[in-house]
Amino acid sequence: MLKVANLSAFALVVGLFAPSIGVGEVWPGKRWPRATPESHGMSSDRLAKAVAYARRAGGGSGCVIRHGYLVAEWGDPNRRADVKSCTKGSVGATILGLAVDDGLVRLDDSAQKHYPAIGQELRDNRQDWLKQITIRHLATMTAGFDDGRPPKLVYRPGSRGYYSNDTSNMLAELLTLKFKKDLKQVLRRRVMEPLGIGADQWNWRRNAYRSKSIRGIESREFASGITITHGALARIGYLYLRQGRWRDRRILSADFIREATTPTSLPTFVPGYAFYWYSNAKGTYAGIPRDSYWALGLGDSLVLVCPSLDLVVVRLGVGSRRSHLPGGSRQADWGRRVAGFFRLIVEAVEKKKPVGDRSGPPYPPSPVIAKVVWAPVERIVRRAPGSDNWPITWGDDGDLYTAYGDGTGFDRHGRRLSLGLARIRGRPGSFTGFNVPAPSLEQTGDGRRGKKASGLLMVDGVLYLLARNAGNAQLAWSTDRGRTWTWCDWRFRTSFGCPTFLNFGKNYAGARDDFIYIYSPDRASAYEPADQLVLARVLKSRIRQRSAYEFFAGFDVNGQPRWSRRIQNRAGVFRYPARCYRPTVSFHPGLKRYLCVQAIPVVGGQKVDSRFRGGLGIYDAPEPWGPWTTCFWTPQWDVGPGETASIPTKWINASSGTVHLVFSGNDAFSVRQARLVLRSASP
Repeated sequence: MLKVANLSAFALVVGLFAPSIGVGEVWPGKRWPRATPESHGMSSDRLAKAVAYARRAGGGSGCVIRHGYLVAEWGDPNRRADVKSCTKGSVGATILGLAVDDGLVRLDDSAQKHYPAIGQELRDNRQDWLKQITIRHLATMTAGFDDGRPPKLVYRPGSRGYYSNDTSNMLAELLTLKFKKDLKQVLRRRVMEPLGIGADQWNWRRNAYRSKSIRGIESREFASGITITHGALARIGYLYLRQGRWRDRRILSADFIREATTPTSLPTFVPGYAFYWYSNAKGTYAGIPRDSYWALGLGDSLVLVCPSLDLVVVRLGVGSRRSHLPGGSRQADWGRRVAGFFRLIVEAVEKKKPVGDRSGPPYPPSPVIAKVVWAPVERIVRRAPGSDNWPITWGDDGDLYTAYGDGTGFDRHGRRLSLGLARIRGRPGSFTGFNVPAPSLEQTGDGRRGKKASGLLMVDGVLYLLARNAGNAQLAWSTDRGRTWTWCDWRFRTSFGCPTFLNFGKNYAGARDDFIYIYSPDRASAYEPADQLVLARVLKSRIRQRSAYEFFAGFDVNGQPRWSRRIQNRAGVFRYPARCYRPTVSFHPGLKRYLCVQAIPVVGGQKVDSRFRGGLGIYDAPEPWGPWTTCFWTPQWDVGPGETASIPTKWINASSGTVHLVFSGNDAFSVRQARLVLRSASP
């Protein structure tokens, strides 16, 4: 029977506004919260077909988690199953991630550096090849070992993939030496206990195929050995779905999870293989999203993660050692069965919009702003045709400072730049814009080839600029209102590919504290939407020092933000899967709300040129880190929103309720008036 539960209104409110959640996620307590499939955009009837397939093809038990809710479950939830090779991805890759994050190993380290005895069981294994094996080779099964016990080194490391159980077991032994303790203890303390997985829900048996101990420490296998309930395995999948964070705690770095689940460039034994995780990133299996990845074991036991659909699927099968489908290798056969099963689950997602589209805004309605009323399209003011970008800040002299890209700015006969500076003087309906010559700032190169401004801020008379396309982003500053600039000698190289400043009033007047706040999509590139926005802060007196930056790392038990100097500990401050794109954030002093503006460059599930077509969202929050609610959202605005849009703080009129949106639609400096209708004033 397909088991579902009703979702109460109270549970929905708690799920959206619980302070420990921060970005709208739902987290399990002792049990997964239940919901009907329909309450999360899935069809019960179609989901039942997927469950019937699972029972017919392999029996066992399983569950489907959508948006953090258990929407389907079958079989005995208390039964622990031997997940066989699913151990590799769900546990092996996870422990490797702990070691990498702790600095115990690096992925491209020589394996012999940490484990000199590796591969020495067979004397005829080539010593020169053994020296070439890296930890990355072990994690991707490209070390060159066959599947013997002990394994023979049959290929030069990195030249070919070969499914080899003992390749993963040797990595387990290496990591045992680095942690200097039984990996079962490491897993229990670092992963299982924080995730709420009790000792009755899992076990890791003693080593069955290799030495029971190494240097006096009990030794485990990565190739197999884990028995676990489907609800517990779903928590590991959910940890990966949430990019290594569990509530307010960072378990694994998001960077490691991205690498571990992204297909390696090395030649592998099946397409799309990563660090013991299989992936559909190469489009091997039709009908399932390309961002899907899974850990798979003999008997059709698997945990599957699909970020674009916010799904985790677990199936603990009893399966068979023989193929259920005619033809093909065992690995290819397993892949087809996984795809066949998951395809049915994908088909259960309501198809009102293409796979990957959300059916509405990412957050509930604003409790303060009832709606946003836009001035007619014909009243939009457009200047500087042919130039885009336009981040903006309010200077100490009363002017607005902005930056343009891929054009000549406000001088039609000027030099075409990818990064040029400009000033705006006057009122929003009758302003004058003019370029500011700044040779030490200006850049050339269209598109990705040239640096472009993604954020501007004036603080205490100093103008700061954040530039994207700088591998990843770079800070510059000017003490003479933009005429001469100095570039920092460091860059953000992890995430923060399109950073922008939180803007307060004139010359940073009205700031909440002595910190400067920086938002960015959680990507190294500015050209692809991310699943979440991340947030950094730095004392304004130390903005030029990379070591002074702190990164939002979730919330503590009292709902207060946590900050970490390690960028690997960053957590999302705003979540909208595959839709977080080039944000700007401004403080509205009258409402005491933070307004986040983002174009939505996705229409009908496809990325579009948002200069001429696309959606727009405006979100508000009482603090820079949320909780966010929705003021305005449309999947397709009545004009192109451009790739960047912002609300200049100078053009916020608290008494009339009007604001002005500056956006790069139609490749121009475009200004449109809007009126914020408040809840207390709405009819």
